[in-house]
Amino acid sequence: MSNATEIAVVGFAHAPHVPETFGTTNGVEMLAPCFHELYDKLGIKQTDIDFWCSGSSDYLAGRAFSFISAIDAIGAVPPINESHVEMDAAWALYEAWVKLRSGQAETALVYGFGKASAGVLRQVLTLQTDPYLVAPLGPDSVSMAGLQARAGLDAGRWTERDMAEVAARSAANAAARGGSATARTESDIEKLLAAEYVADPFRSHDIAPITDGAAAIVLAVGDRARELCERPAWLTGIAHYIDTPILGARDLTVSQSASRAAKAAIGSSTGDFDLAELHAQFSHEELILAQALGLSGSTRINSSGGPLSGNPMFSAGLERIGFAATEIINGTANRALAHASSGPALQQNLVATLEARS
Repeated sequence: MSNATEIAVVGFAHAPHVPETFGTTNGVEMLAPCFHELYDKLGIKQTDIDFWCSGSSDYLAGRAFSFISAIDAIGAVPPINESHVEMDAAWALYEAWVKLRSGQAETALVYGFGKASAGVLRQVLTLQTDPYLVAPLGPDSVSMAGLQARAGLDAGRWTERDMAEVAARSAANAAARGGSATARTESDIEKLLAAEYVADPFRSHDIAPITDGAAAIVLAVGDRARELCERPAWLTGIAHYIDTPILGARDLTVSQSASRAAKAAIGSSTGDFDLAELHAQFSHEELILAQALGLSGSTRINSSGGPLSGNPMFSAGLERIGFAATEIINGTANRALAHASSGPALQQNLVATLEARS
């Protein structure tokens, strides 16, 4: 990415991660507090946002054009410049990034929402698969991820203990972020391994929980970003690639699209990342991604607790960018990587790099 247009994350807010909310499926009740938190934090108004872009799913919401009714959280007057993607809002952020790069706006607010408790999530996600050859067979999302996990176990790429270690670390990080000091111990891992399978080779800790939630990020350009934030998280690279939807036509134990996205986003930059936020919705996915993205042992992974501690559909990928940016804004990191995924078995992957500048 050239320096012609500097773009930074200047604010991030998210709704609580809960198993169920009693609001509508258009997300308004979850989104409105996020927007107002950002307005107050940045000292801006709705009219200070040049472009709005959202990510959600009408299939998950169970209604047509749910993203239109979600605009009630913004307000109908004055009119806004708005767009939408039918996938995780990390891709809405990519669209907003393009908008800002093209000079059509100086600020953008990106948001995503999903009420996964409203339906049978595993079946809804089946609709992402090939509508002719795969979806009619009815494979649910956990079953497809299980095929990938089993392939890696049988190939010796990872073990069930490796998966349990990921889950234990995620739980410890989530507890620490919530104010409960805790550390991963060997007995914690043994307890996880002693649990019953829920979908072989998965135990419950290997699968991200059903979560309702929403998130929002404000992007700004150049000097406007510096006005809004003392220490912006500058987007130094962003890219996404997709693998074939035919599960039998690719090696499920690796992620070529994640590797390609990382190469494109990182470019010729050198040096380790202080932290990485990975959109790993199953424990084994973190193991695949760490290898595909070339992360070193010194990089903190999912300090937020990651999706295994809270996985709001269609905003969890955006949250990875938000959590990574927050550490830069707060001064606890200088360089971070954020990742989002979409589709079964890590089919599509987006990678963004962020850093602080003096």
